[in-house]
Amino acid sequence: MARFLFATDRHGLTQRISVPTTDLTLTRTGHTAVLTIDRPEKRNAMTAAMWAALPDLLAEPAADPDVRVLVVTGAGPSFCAGADISDLLGGADPADPMADVRRHNLAAQSALRAFPKPTVALIRGHCIGGGVEIAASCDLRFADTTAVFGVTPAKVGIVYPPVSTGALVDLVGPATTKYLLFSGELIDADTALRTGLVDRLVDPDALEEEVRRFADVLAARSGLTQRATKEVVAALTGGDDAEAVVAPWYRRTIAEGELPEGVAAFAERRPPRFRWSG
Repeated sequence: MARFLFATDRHGLTQRISVPTTDLTLTRTGHTAVLTIDRPEKRNAMTAAMWAALPDLLAEPAADPDVRVLVVTGAGPSFCAGADISDLLGGADPADPMADVRRHNLAAQSALRAFPKPTVALIRGHCIGGGVEIAASCDLRFADTTAVFGVTPAKVGIVYPPVSTGALVDLVGPATTKYLLFSGELIDADTALRTGLVDRLVDPDALEEEVRRFADVLAARSGLTQRATKEVVAALTGGDDAEAVVAPWYRRTIAEGELPEGVAAFAERRPPRFRWSG
């Protein structure tokens, strides 16, 4: 578990800061929480302990009504170079030494996908293997032109999990998924944008500012609409009954005041003051 401190930055904004006991840090400025993979000397490669810690670390901003957006990034010039290969054969079961790290990895991806508020991956430099898993588990991906992407199980003889493969198929389609998994070759940021792996491509000196701007836009929108959208998209892509998922949200947008506030703000030509916090 992470421990938390409070600090005030030079702009007078209060931040809740986790002590990086597992090379993961969580900060908050305004309504945006930032999860940083903080192991730059290893290009932010994820250890088994880091995968295991991620769900508990995400639980705090998920439950915090003041957090409206989560940004996930890496310290230094890389996003995440994947899983730390030294952990891959360290499990207790000689017949399946990756069992523990695989379980923690899948739980971490699940926690990111289930995060109840919009999530944005801010990507620069290496985004390889487990880094792609983390990015693909976020709702949106913003990258700069230094970013390179690869999924490399074929280089080390790993069978990629169905959950991770399915996330790639959803983003880039079957053919590009096979290209990445068959070859393990890296693709550049332009190719990632063209194939759908990345949603926005930004110059390196503008990436953080653009993600911050977009996070502020998301924080100003209806949290109820965003939460409903996440659940409906998950139902549609998972083959579930999206109508059954969306029906209670239709009622809640009236009962909890989001729609009346949005209509009033439009009529009065002012920004809406959405207050729904989940």
